[in-house]
Amino acid sequence: MITVAVDCMGGDHGPKVTLPACTQFLEAHPEARLILVGLPNALQGFSHPRASIVTATEVVTMDDPLEVALRRKKDSSMRVAVQQVKDGTAQAAVSAGNTGALMAISRYVLKTIEGIERPAIAGQIPNSTGGATTVLDLGANVDCTAEHLLQFAMMGSALVSVLKDDESPSVGLLNIGEEAIKGNEVIKQAGELLRSAGKTGDLNFYGNVEGNDIFKGVVDIVVCDGFVGNVALKTSEGLASMISSFLKAEFSRNIFTKFSALVAYSVLSAIKKRFDHRRYNGAALLGLRGLVFKSHGSADVLAFGNALNRAYDAARNNLLDRVQVRIAKARPLLVEPADAVI
Repeated sequence: MITVAVDCMGGDHGPKVTLPACTQFLEAHPEARLILVGLPNALQGFSHPRASIVTATEVVTMDDPLEVALRRKKDSSMRVAVQQVKDGTAQAAVSAGNTGALMAISRYVLKTIEGIERPAIAGQIPNSTGGATTVLDLGANVDCTAEHLLQFAMMGSALVSVLKDDESPSVGLLNIGEEAIKGNEVIKQAGELLRSAGKTGDLNFYGNVEGNDIFKGVVDIVVCDGFVGNVALKTSEGLASMISSFLKAEFSRNIFTKFSALVAYSVLSAIKKRFDHRRYNGAALLGLRGLVFKSHGSADVLAFGNALNRAYDAARNNLLDRVQVRIAKARPLLVEPADAVI
C-alpha cells in the first residue's frame, strides 16, 4: 500500500482541482492511500475509505517570498505534506504550489542525499516521437558546476529507469553543438565527466545534443543548468498554447477559414494532444531524502491526477533507492560537495 501526501491548497485552483483529482486517483488505484493536507473548511465533506485528512492552518501563496514560506508559515499545507514524508507516514508528497518554496521547504525538511550538493527539478517535455524527453534541471539551479551536471545525469537516469522500465536510458548534454570541443568550460568539463561515467558503464552517455534534439526525442534525458532548462520548458509550453490558439482562431473566422480548419482539424488535434503538457504533469524534485513531486500551478483535474500518478509510480518502484545507488557509483568521479545549507 503506497501512501501519497497531497498539498490540497497549492496552485492556482486549490481544492477545486486537487480534491476531484484525488477522488479519481483513488478510484483508479485500489492499492493506494492518500493523506489530504489543507485548511479544515476547504477539506470539509471529503470522504473516502482510503483517504485521511491532516489539517494545516496556513497556505503558501504563489507570491510568498522564500523567507515567509520557510520561516514564518511553519504550519502551511505544503510543509505539513512534506513532513508526512519525513515522518514516514507517506512515501511521496505532491504540491502544485510555489516552486521555489516547495524546493526550499523540501530541502530543509528532508535534507539532501549523501553525495548530492544541489537537488534538481526533473520534468518531461513532449517530443515528436509521441513520448517525452526528461529534462533537468528545470529551474532550481541557475548556475551549475560540471559535477552538478553529472549528478543531474545520474539522478535523471534513475528517474527514467522508473518511468520507462529501462535500466540504461540514454543521456545527452545540452550544448551549442554536437562536437566535444564546443561549449563553455563548465560544459566541456561536464562532458568529460559524463564520458568517464559512460566508459565505466555507470551511465549511457550519448554525447552532446542541441535544443531541437529535445523535441526530436534523440535521447531519453537531457542535462542542463536550470536557466536553460526553464527556457526550454516554457518554449515547449508556448508551442502547445500556440497550436490551441490557432485552432480557436481559425474556427472563429469566415466560412472559408472554418472549412480549411475543419479539413485540418484531425491532424492539428493530434498534434495538440501529442504536445499536451497535462499528460506529463508532475516534476520530480530529485536529490532529496524523500520523494516530492511538483505539479504545474495551473493544472486542471487531469493534469494534477497525472502528477499523483507519477508520485505513486516513483514510490512503488523505489525511485529513492535507485537514485542513491547511482550516485554512490558516480562518487569516485565527483569532488566532495560542501554540506547543503538553506
